[in-house]
Amino acid sequence: MAPFNITTCARPNILALQPYNCARDDYTVDETNVLLDLNENAFGPSLPSDVTARATDLQNSGVAHLHRYPDRLQRNLKHQLCKLRNDKIPTDRNLTSHNVFIGSGSVEALDALIRCFCRPGHDCILTCPPTYGMYGVSAQVNDVRNHEVPLLPAPTFGLDVPAINHALLKDETIKLAYFASPGNPTGSLLSRIDIERILAHPSWNGVVVLDEAYIDFVHEDASLAALVTQYPNLVVVQTLSKAFGLAGIRVGVAFASPPVAHLLNNLKAPWNTPSPSSALASLAISEEGQFLMRHNRALMKAQRNRMLEELPKINGVGRLRGGTDSNFLLFEMLNTRGEPDNAVAAVVYDRLAKTSRVVVRFRGKEPGCFGCLRITVGTEDETTSFLESLRKIFVAMRQDAGARRKMESHDCVDDGVNNSSPSLSSLSLERSTKFLCTNEPRAAVKG
Repeated sequence: MAPFNITTCARPNILALQPYNCARDDYTVDETNVLLDLNENAFGPSLPSDVTARATDLQNSGVAHLHRYPDRLQRNLKHQLCKLRNDKIPTDRNLTSHNVFIGSGSVEALDALIRCFCRPGHDCILTCPPTYGMYGVSAQVNDVRNHEVPLLPAPTFGLDVPAINHALLKDETIKLAYFASPGNPTGSLLSRIDIERILAHPSWNGVVVLDEAYIDFVHEDASLAALVTQYPNLVVVQTLSKAFGLAGIRVGVAFASPPVAHLLNNLKAPWNTPSPSSALASLAISEEGQFLMRHNRALMKAQRNRMLEELPKINGVGRLRGGTDSNFLLFEMLNTRGEPDNAVAAVVYDRLAKTSRVVVRFRGKEPGCFGCLRITVGTEDETTSFLESLRKIFVAMRQDAGARRKMESHDCVDDGVNNSSPSLSSLSLERSTKFLCTNEPRAAVKG
């Protein structure tokens, strides 16, 4: 077992923090109680009468009691979340509510961990690009350095375990190591063996944060959440925004050892999960909700397979550079020489949005993603629109390139045009890509 010691790893002021407390924490309270403790408006919410008239029908969505503060401890939802993840992989102990932190999306947990463990201006996190950009943003906001150890080359995008463990050995200010599985933008599931090799580091006193935002797009037993009962320095972060299709309610969860979960819960704002969000989350992870999630996942996989089959047939689309463990794909965009090209990818990205109203994500500046677009799997109609638009854009780009070559081959001296000047098409390309990319991938920043 790794030499994790929360009393020396966490910030002293967080260890000593006395959390906000209210009277309802000490008693079992429901709508039958006379509640005169939190200065709520007992006369009800200021909502139109047609909404309040349907309040009885809205009990399950949390709307009927909006004039009351939400359940601060969220015991019932925590119990459901544990039930969702227990028995997925063999462990000696089951997850309980003492292992759970519920936040406003997974980003609240990702940021709270930095505030728990990293001293501003002194400590460091470790990330493995290409990866989710919010790790670095949260680090910068909290005045914490970001030591980057790139993933192994595409298309596997696995963890470089020797390089990671070496960094953890050499830099004792690294308090958190963030790994996304499946990765974003890579779409690749990380190896459990690799994660456990890092957790078994012989000297590092820090926390492994496994971001499983997309885990429910993989097979049923893919989550490693239950391993937090075995590893005191493992935190597994998840969200209902992706496979459960509830991005609008902003509910995320962190599974951790009880001491780490306790610190996170002490740190959070008292009522950080709105009643409607909690109620809808509970419905989503019910048996019926899970059935619907699996049904929608099957629909997504059908369209993902369609994209995997159709995209390589389009002249101008290159290799799949990531995995297929999520609801998006990472594909190269090629120039006329058949090479991945950031300028081409940026123009395709721009034209899709402006001429076809199809919005994808340019990822060409990330390590290992040169010339790549990340494309979310949409509905059947959305996929059809995307594929048709992409075909038309590449046809138009080839025609533009042919016209440009023809124009540049003409002798325009008689018209007073200097052939050494850039063509209008070249200038248009330059303007389209100026603020999006360079033709060099972003170098990894060492901490």
